Amino acid sequence: MLSFLAPNARPLAPQVTALPPLAAYHDLRWLFAFNQTWLGFTGVLVLMVLARSAVDAILVQLAWPRAADPEAPRVARPRFLTSVLHCAVLTVLVGLVMSPVVTLMFGAALLPFSWPYLAAVPILLGTAIALSQGGVGQAWWRRLPPLPTASWVIATFLILSLASALMTRLDTLGIVAVAGLAGVVDARAWYALTAAAVRGSVERPPHPWPWRATLQRMQWALRDRTSWLPVAPLAAVMVIVLVVGLARLAFTGTVHFATGTTGVVASTVTADAEGGGLTAFGGTGAAGGNPKTGAAGSRPAADAKPDGALLVVGGFGSSCCHEANALRKAEPRMLVRQFSYLGLNAAGQPIPYGPAAGNLSIQVLGDRMAAQVDELSEQARTPVDVVAESEGTLGVYAMLARHPDVPVRSLVLLSPIVEPGQVGQPGGTVPDAALSTLNTLVGGMSPYGRSGAQELIDSVGEVGASYFATVSHDRGLPWMAVIPLADAVTLPACPWPQNIIFVDAFHGGLLGNPSVRQMIESFLAIGTAETDSGSQRRLRTAAQLIASAATAWRMPALHSSCPSAP
Repeated sequence: MLSFLAPNARPLAPQVTALPPLAAYHDLRWLFAFNQTWLGFTGVLVLMVLARSAVDAILVQLAWPRAADPEAPRVARPRFLTSVLHCAVLTVLVGLVMSPVVTLMFGAALLPFSWPYLAAVPILLGTAIALSQGGVGQAWWRRLPPLPTASWVIATFLILSLASALMTRLDTLGIVAVAGLAGVVDARAWYALTAAAVRGSVERPPHPWPWRATLQRMQWALRDRTSWLPVAPLAAVMVIVLVVGLARLAFTGTVHFATGTTGVVASTVTADAEGGGLTAFGGTGAAGGNPKTGAAGSRPAADAKPDGALLVVGGFGSSCCHEANALRKAEPRMLVRQFSYLGLNAAGQPIPYGPAAGNLSIQVLGDRMAAQVDELSEQARTPVDVVAESEGTLGVYAMLARHPDVPVRSLVLLSPIVEPGQVGQPGGTVPDAALSTLNTLVGGMSPYGRSGAQELIDSVGEVGASYFATVSHDRGLPWMAVIPLADAVTLPACPWPQNIIFVDAFHGGLLGNPSVRQMIESFLAIGTAETDSGSQRRLRTAAQLIASAATAWRMPALHSSCPSAP
């Protein structure tokens, strides 16, 4: 069906019969993908819960240990309607606990950068493990899952990721075959999970040794006093609390996640000096950790014409105006200036700004960037090179789409986001409300304020995709993109242009890394560099594998994301 309706979403197909928490997550993503209003969302949600409960109940019945099996625990198989009721409770519970995960994935489809994805996957796995025996056995909600069920959840997650990596590289016949093999793994996991859950629900008699019998009686007494506690749901909620706590510690600086490259980059990929369009790449993450931008720009000698002009654009959370000094020192004969999210003052200099200034629409961002490029080009009497990181690359798209004649000589995109606005975000929909709520919560515990990135998010949902499509055509503009390996989780599983380099890093902060600055200097100087080193081939292969496997857990791709001529 997906081969005809949504070919790029075919890696999600084997999850239809996956273990209950993973299957419910599969359903929720499809529910969010259509971005429905409250009435439509509620109606489809009810139908989804009923359908998922019935499917899970059927699989429980089929996987229940047979009486002929001598090792099977002697527990009668529940009636079908009883299984449906248990599975319905589980489906609703998983839907509630997984809603932050789906919202993060929805946000990562709107603004594709790695941090939301990397935050969502641990919650997904932890929740799936905590609720892995849901719907099977007596009072499953009062027990933590046994080790075999947790192991099968992890194994299923890995197998489905591997299946996704294979399915993105095969034709329809091969994809159907891989999906079938993944379904066999799903079936084996169902048998193992059901047997382990049933075995765990069987009460064993006390051990004949007196001291062990006493200890076991104490355990049963404690269990009787706490039998009402929903242990499994509490464990699932604690996974979310743990991730939120780590995020809070990261915002306060107690825990630091390095954003620069972790080692020396051995090769550089740059744009062809003869030009080439942006084709398939260029966006930026709205929450690009710690982008580096330039200062208000000392000029070369007043009576000497500079060799060039460089505008450095930071991302969300950056500040102005002392962060591009390294590039200024490296390019002493260039007029280097930092872009200001607040615009220019009466003297034509960047207005200093703080971390919250990046929350503005990309339309305004593009207009301000065009104005500052024009001002800098007039001062230097030459076209301007632009180095943009994270949110700054969104401004590049908006600038080129809204001001096609802006005097830009070349582009360097650091930590770019590919294909922003993959899911539309019209007002009044449930995903819109969920993402706005999540943005407010994250903004409240961050240094960016409670409004977070809401204005930016709204504008990307409105025009981000159209701006990206506009600048993706061949414009004869030399460009280079430096993409952290972590951001591969949000890249389309497509052929990628050769003027893209991958570095071993997380999203954001690449301008602060000496190796990346060396790449930028080489590109600005000669417009070309080595593109076929062994280390770069290995990084590109790793990025392709990561992007293909990550497709299994992203939002369904309803439209083709591979251009005809990448």
